[in-house]
Amino acid sequence: MPVGAGRAPFSAATTLAGVATLILLRHARSAANGSGILAGRSAGVGLDETGRGQAAGLAERLSGVPLREVVVSPLQRCQETVAGLVAQRELSPVVEPDLVEVDYGRWTGRKISELTEEPLWRVVQQHPSAAVFPDGEGLAQVQARAVAAVRAWDRKLADEEVWLACTHGDVIKAVLADALGMHLDAFQRIVVDPCSVSVVRYTRTRPFVVKVNDTGGDVSALVPPKASGASDAVVGGSTGASA
Repeated sequence: MPVGAGRAPFSAATTLAGVATLILLRHARSAANGSGILAGRSAGVGLDETGRGQAAGLAERLSGVPLREVVVSPLQRCQETVAGLVAQRELSPVVEPDLVEVDYGRWTGRKISELTEEPLWRVVQQHPSAAVFPDGEGLAQVQARAVAAVRAWDRKLADEEVWLACTHGDVIKAVLADALGMHLDAFQRIVVDPCSVSVVRYTRTRPFVVKVNDTGGDVSALVPPKASGASDAVVGGSTGASA
């Protein structure tokens, strides 16, 4: 699949702080997901049959969404997930190294059922900001790099544009926790299923989390209407996208 890694897709005129909409897409189900293995950054982990079916439905599911850019983790399962979508849109996905999967170190390739017996497992569950994987990285590091990457990409986009980032479950949860103003220690409360869509709109003063873990059909209604770049939250509740 063609990948536009390293290219500079935006002109200087579009580098001002934007008010763009980010669609966070978790990769579709992989062979490792189905086998209960923590794949991490292992090479050669592609989608299983269920995942290929999930990925095949993305083009129709996002048909009402005008995508300016598709950014993708370097790993195979993410690139396979967006392959049909970018081919239909005639887009070249851009590899973003800072959206890669967590480096789980010596946990990589092990069965989840075995890892639950490790003392570190309880830390990952209850105090993830302190969790550092053996010979790998810490979850706080993951959040820092992923949020920085997302915000940098968002600043490159013009107002009202929509872009998509296909990455991994823990990475998305860390980005959503930041957008929700949650401490990383609460990020295990967020559910991000394979091929689910979460939507965040970054304004000049705060992010708005529009949707989390959407696994349904058409998501065009999740994109805010034009001229919706106000940074103030609605007092009394929103009137909805159709108002």
